[in-house]
Amino acid sequence: QLLENDEMVRVLELPDVPLPENVEVVRGSICDAHIVRKALKGVQRLYHLAANPNLWAQRKSDFNLVNFEGTRTIFAEAAKQDLEVIVYTSTESILTGNARRDTLVDAAVVRKLSEMPGPHCRSKFLAEQEAFKAAKKGLPVVIVAPTLPIGPGDRWITPPTRMILDFLNAKTPAYLECGLNMVDVRDVAKGHILAAERGRLGERYILGNENLNLSELLGFIEEITGLAMPTVRIPYWLALIYGVLSELIADYVTHQAPRAPLTGVQLARYPKFFNSEKAINELGFPQSSLRKALVDEIEWLLNNGLIVRRLPLLKEI
Repeated sequence: QLLENDEMVRVLELPDVPLPENVEVVRGSICDAHIVRKALKGVQRLYHLAANPNLWAQRKSDFNLVNFEGTRTIFAEAAKQDLEVIVYTSTESILTGNARRDTLVDAAVVRKLSEMPGPHCRSKFLAEQEAFKAAKKGLPVVIVAPTLPIGPGDRWITPPTRMILDFLNAKTPAYLECGLNMVDVRDVAKGHILAAERGRLGERYILGNENLNLSELLGFIEEITGLAMPTVRIPYWLALIYGVLSELIADYVTHQAPRAPLTGVQLARYPKFFNSEKAINELGFPQSSLRKALVDEIEWLLNNGLIVRRLPLLKEI
């Protein structure tokens, strides 16, 4: 979207990650201050999206290293530059805490570290705190917190896509009912640009769209594809036991990401229903069709050979 706006774009990215030909590329890590300094030279707007988005890692310290220490390095080096604005990407997973089912979480919510389940959430919580601290010190920081993004192009198969893909491939025979907020990933990208253009410094904006239960999402997938979705609903306590066992096996036996990371199970205990009115009213944040985003994601997964079952029906709603 930046390129479509005729912006000159420089990307700091890890080695071997494919990028468009028409961007300037700096290869390296946000944990390397020298590389970050090189990437920031002459930049006007900084979008800090780099993070480990997964809910499990073989080395738990990786979350803290990348999400927290990497963010500290970014802000330390940004303070030495004359930047117009810094958009920091937070996450909805640190905002709900023990929210009640009838509660819509808004951008003003304040949480504590003790409410964070797992190393991923703790690292992202601490990183967001660094963003608020940087803003108080005078850096031009705007914070955005996307909810669960869906849509085409997730080549790394991050947790929201993995959840949908496992249902499509019948790898998940049952489900744990939970409340979600989902948003078109293309709207999330636009929300970052709008935050840079219109966001109030030091403020947080939730980039979300539709609140729905997981059972409703499964109904949409079934309607779009014609594939039967699971109807067996498991209780939280059973999912928690499975999550603990899955994580132990992943940590000490397979060394592969578990199908049900413990942090993911813990996050599902309380509904993640959000109010994005602040972003809509102040930024002009779009609210594109969630079903259209889901159709586009399923078509992308199908075209990339990631869906192993035949889809009896794939239609736009």
